[in-house]
Amino acid sequence: MTSLYEKIGGEKAVEAAVDIFYSKVINDHALSHFFDGISIERQKRMQKSFLTVAFGGPNNYSGRGMRAAHARPVALGLNESHFNKVAEHLQKTLLELNVPYDLIQEAMNIAASTKADVLNL
Repeated sequence: MTSLYEKIGGEKAVEAAVDIFYSKVINDHALSHFFDGISIERQKRMQKSFLTVAFGGPNNYSGRGMRAAHARPVALGLNESHFNKVAEHLQKTLLELNVPYDLIQEAMNIAASTKADVLNL
């Protein structure tokens, strides 16, 4: 069975998606403050590794777990409305990259499955 990672175009597709995605997130005033003092380049590298694994690609992710990685933003007030905005930016990014609807749905289901851990619920 072919992974979502392979179906969307592998490493180059994930790289393109993460670059566009972070441009949207950083320019969203409701979200940008969560990244104050954070290296966006490092954040992008970690996100690329995470999405690669989450979408069924090679596991080279060496970052912290979801709860630990999001403890700081949660302490700063990260909540469900922020999570939904981030998911919306992911969906818009995939649409912008002309990813087929069924694959976007698959990606969004994966994103939704991380909600409890991201929000430390």
